[in-house]
Amino acid sequence: MIKNDTPLFLRALNGETVERPPVWIMRQAGRYLPDFMVLKNKYDFFTRCQTPELATEITLMPIKQIGLDASIIFSDILVIPQAMGINVEMKNNFGPYIEHPIRKKSDIINLNIQNVEEKLSYVFEAVKMTKKELPDNIPLIGFAGSPWTILCYMVQGSGSKNFDIAKSFCFENPELANMLLSKITSITIEYLEKKIEAGVDAVQIFDSWGGVLSHTDYQIYSYPYIEQITNALKKIKPVIIYPKGCWHSINAYSKIGASGLGIDWTCSARNARYLSNNNITLQGNLDPSRLFSPKKELIKQTTQMLNEFGKDKYIANLGHGILPNTPVDNVKVFVETIKNYSA
Repeated sequence: MIKNDTPLFLRALNGETVERPPVWIMRQAGRYLPDFMVLKNKYDFFTRCQTPELATEITLMPIKQIGLDASIIFSDILVIPQAMGINVEMKNNFGPYIEHPIRKKSDIINLNIQNVEEKLSYVFEAVKMTKKELPDNIPLIGFAGSPWTILCYMVQGSGSKNFDIAKSFCFENPELANMLLSKITSITIEYLEKKIEAGVDAVQIFDSWGGVLSHTDYQIYSYPYIEQITNALKKIKPVIIYPKGCWHSINAYSKIGASGLGIDWTCSARNARYLSNNNITLQGNLDPSRLFSPKKELIKQTTQMLNEFGKDKYIANLGHGILPNTPVDNVKVFVETIKNYSA
């Protein structure tokens, strides 16, 4: 029985029968929207994150302009290391930069995971403000990076294609790696709990760099910590896990009580359904670059994705975050194709 008073996104996440798949887009609050670029040129990145009024305005932009079925709070995964006492800068044309990355045991001991509610109050305030502004049928998603992904930045000191420094640190010092990952896990659980208290309807864990690990190492340095977070939160609100490049762990993730599992574009819908035993709602997985396709081709690719995943236990999305310079009209075509879909 369909509960029509429950938002479509939450019904799909609960595995209920739906009239069509819901749609939202990772990184939908910014990057490609002209109104966002105006604010980007006026305020630096972390000012936008740390000013609840700005974060709220940015969160609402794609809901008003694109008409998506769920919103995601405008923030960043690196507010967690900032709250732990790490100075994180966001440099233009470079990305995140940490002048003094983690290198030794004393660096980890000195990390402070207390007073999350106070240190990240601007995020919780943005959640409360956004909930007041959102229509009742549009849920709000809160998020955090996975402990492994956060470790990558804290140890590497910046973005990287392979995070060689972070991996070497872990392989040379597995005890220190566990100490750091455990601290990140603890503060992440509290952070997401406070987001839920503030009003988010679901949470997503972004394991953006899980794919740089081998399957064996993934079971040591990423999976157990995401499982801890999921276990702490799954009885409170739905949890979505997005493990980019980690098709090898789809089966394991389908069994730990998460409500949704994000799939990147390198894994087919058929394999994802097979590996998850259809036990979990899947989310994804159009290649973000496909939004640059001619509209006729974009409609074809989107429809094919919908047909392959099926109508139920599915949330339409991209396989990763939307790219800058994506044509807004093409984003609208993508969303409208999903909204008009009938199996």
